[in-house]
Order: sequence, then structure tokens, then C-alpha cells
Amino acid sequence: MKRKWKITLGLLGALVVVGAGGAAWMIVQPPKPARIVDAGPTGQRVANNGILANYFPAQGSGPSPAILLLGGSEGGLGKDMHALALLLQAQGYHTLQLAYHNAPGKSAKLKNIPLEDFYKALDWLKRQPQVDPNRIGIVGYSKGAEAGLVVATRYPGIRAAVLGMPSSVVWDGMSGENYLLGSFSSSWSEKGEPLPHLAYKGRPGADGLMPVFVNGLKEVSANPAAVIPVEKFQGKLMLICGEAEKLWPSCPMTDQIVARAAKNAAPAPIVLRYNDAGHGVMGAPFTDAKTRRNWAQLGGTEVGNAAARADSWTKISAFLRAELGPQAAPD
Repeated sequence: MKRKWKITLGLLGALVVVGAGGAAWMIVQPPKPARIVDAGPTGQRVANNGILANYFPAQGSGPSPAILLLGGSEGGLGKDMHALALLLQAQGYHTLQLAYHNAPGKSAKLKNIPLEDFYKALDWLKRQPQVDPNRIGIVGYSKGAEAGLVVATRYPGIRAAVLGMPSSVVWDGMSGENYLLGSFSSSWSEKGEPLPHLAYKGRPGADGLMPVFVNGLKEVSANPAAVIPVEKFQGKLMLICGEAEKLWPSCPMTDQIVARAAKNAAPAPIVLRYNDAGHGVMGAPFTDAKTRRNWAQLGGTEVGNAAARADSWTKISAFLRAELGPQAAPD
């Protein structure tokens, strides 16, 4: 998401230097293709019926629970979520790491992404012979958390969802035309129609994108249809956020999700908040210094983000074990 604003600034420069025609050409250019990580020796690539994913089947016999794993705005099949997929697989979950944009056969830009892509992935997961179709969960962060909550409120039978750096609303599509010219698309669509969404408002601050989202949230009362109806989710929900977040206001949006659940007499989500963590608050525990440094650019300190990831992973594991269970679900 940070890189998108660099693109935006370049577009604004182009508007001044080469005129509207040149800027219009730049707006329609696709982003650089995202990295597609190989599934590795314990996984397999899935590329059929519109699904592009890495699948990590769990070991053992008998039906086991399964997880749909959703990365963020990086697109493709990223390294960070690949590490989390391996951890989930090792704990006994059949895990499908899904590419939903900026990957072969997918929209280059994160706009009007069909929810049907997520539905098809869940259907595929439930059909796998060793998967217990009654024990399905969703794990995602950032834009994947936004998608995950939307899908969980619409796709029946999701037992548990773990969402890091979440959003309480559906946002604009992430594209040059939205940033420069107004709200032309949603992040998500269903049956060919864009979902109601909030527009980005204002400009980035000296410290990042935060003002764009904070200002956008001020318009939510005028666009209540953009709010994700968490009360429609019938499973158990865990939300994770960092108070030192620089990218978007994930802790305030977490509070909005909790408040809406309470207002509508829905089960209270479990919330993990970390004071010294930012947009890197959730994921596989860090194993190298470079990754720690990179995530610290999006808020929090290296030590704070690392501690948050280690602590939250322990609690995520316990939550999934309690809600999806290591044994076959009773009839």
C-alpha cells in the first residue's frame, strides 16, 4: 500500500510535466508483478478453475481442519504468508494460501476483486478428501483481513477467523484513477457489482498514508453500507492490531468492529493489541533481521513488532485449536 502512494506522486508529477494525456496513460499501467513464492517440498501449486494458490496439506489420516490464508496488498503469493502457511500446516491444518490479485490470471490492480474467487477457493478446500468441511477457518492480514471479514459474513459455515491489522469497512479500489480522480471502484465486487465502499480522503502525511484513511473514516456516517456487517458472521473472531500502526488505523477500526458486534448482540471478538507494534503486528515470528527492519518502517519498533508476532502467534494457535479442534468435529 505504501508503494501505491509513491506511484500516485509520480502520476501527479506526470500531470504537471507532460499534461493530462501522459498522466492518463500512466494511470492505466499495471503495477509491477508481485512475487510468486514456490510452494516448496511440503506444498503444491493449485492453478485451475480460476484459483491460483499454494496448498499445504497437513500430515496424518482422517479429516482435519482447514484454513484459507490471505495476504495483503502485496498481491501474489508472498514470502511472509508462506512462512505462516508452513506453521499452520505443521500444526495440523490443511492450508490454502490464495493469490487474489497482481498474479497470473488475476487483476493487476486491487480493485473490484470478485468475492467469487474466495468462494471458489473455499469450495475447493472443502472438497479435498482429508479436509473436514465443517471445520474451516480464515486467517488474513491487512487487505486480506478486509477481504476475510467480508467473506466470513457472506460465506456460510466459517467456524473461525483470525484477522490482523483489520478494516471495519470496505475501501476504494487501489488504483491510480481512484487516488487522483475520485472513487471509481471498490476493492471488492460480487456478481459483477462493486461493493459499497469508502473513498480515500485528503493526502498522505509526512509519516505515511494514515491521514488518507482517518479522513475517509469520517465519511462513514454518510455511507453506512460500506461498513462490514460483522454481526452476520456466525463463527468466532480474533482481531490483532498494533497501536503504533503507520499505514492505516487498524486499532480504531478494530474498535469499530467490536462496537458494531456489541450493538447487534453478536459474540464479542477476541482482541489482541500491542502498544509498540505497527503494521507488522501479525504473521510468522521473524527469523531474520532484514524482515524485522522492513516491517518496522510501517510502525512500531523492531523489538516491539517481533515480540508482538511471537506472542500473537502463540495466542492464534490456541484460538484455532479451541475453535477448530485437533479431533474430528462431533455430528
